Amino acid sequence: MAEERIQKIMSEQGLCSRRAAEQIIAEGRVKVNGHPVKVGDKMDPNRDVLHVDDERIYIQKNQQMYYLALYKPRGYVTTASDELGRKTVMELVSDIPARLYPVGRLDKDSEGLLLMTNDGAFAQAVTHPSGGISKLYRVTVQPRADESQILKMSSGVVLDDGTKTMPCAINVVTDEPGRTVMEMTLKEGKNREIRRMCEAVGLEVVRLKRNAEGVVKLGMLKPGTYRELTKAEVSGLRAAAAKGRLDNDRIPHFFCNGQCFFCMIQRFLASRDHRYPCRDHRISGIGFIAEFADDICVWSDENNMTLLT
Repeated sequence: MAEERIQKIMSEQGLCSRRAAEQIIAEGRVKVNGHPVKVGDKMDPNRDVLHVDDERIYIQKNQQMYYLALYKPRGYVTTASDELGRKTVMELVSDIPARLYPVGRLDKDSEGLLLMTNDGAFAQAVTHPSGGISKLYRVTVQPRADESQILKMSSGVVLDDGTKTMPCAINVVTDEPGRTVMEMTLKEGKNREIRRMCEAVGLEVVRLKRNAEGVVKLGMLKPGTYRELTKAEVSGLRAAAAKGRLDNDRIPHFFCNGQCFFCMIQRFLASRDHRYPCRDHRISGIGFIAEFADDICVWSDENNMTLLT
């Protein structure tokens, strides 16, 4: 059998998501045949021996995949285990004969829809920032939120760490003295994002409930219970994640004198009438795909362009 990346094998075995596997590997907690490995290293799942935190992982072939919608109650943490002894969401799915892990997170004081799976590729697609799957929350705040506070949050606010949130949709459900109930639709998932957004405009969240994620609705689930996703829901989430990655293939244009890196790349792509075939051939941030570097340089020389940094 061909060798595969270790983080991919770990996620497929339901140990964690691929991004979490990369972090665990980077921390030096993973060994293959007794030797520490690095992110990007490969192994043969049929021949090599994998250990995580000194525990041998027996690799299962053709295991059944589970996709669950769980109603996470308040008071549970979204981790596989908790060193403080707090209740975890794993206790709520202990009857499933597979090692599941949460897809995304909800903080201890929040409740509502939480996806659970043992399919690492699915979890990676749904949680990847490029996916942009929308999530619907019902949020109760105090004191009453005025129009300016709602406008600031919907337009994007600067959080306590200096980052700015993406614009979001906000619909006021109940507006009364002392409190406001809103429905907020977000497409990103910063840590405790809604609570920090509200804090940034002087509001306190007293209740936060996730009602939907993409095509999956919480519906009539009771706290602490779960149901299996339908094939249509799994397909819908995958399709939404793929569309998000495709939308992110478009290079952002920044206002400048037309000579910045992104403008040059935009003109280069236009001259080649080129569309990236997959997410691995996408330019993002300050990096670009190495296989296009020579062509870009030749094109810029032909057009007397100078790259500004």
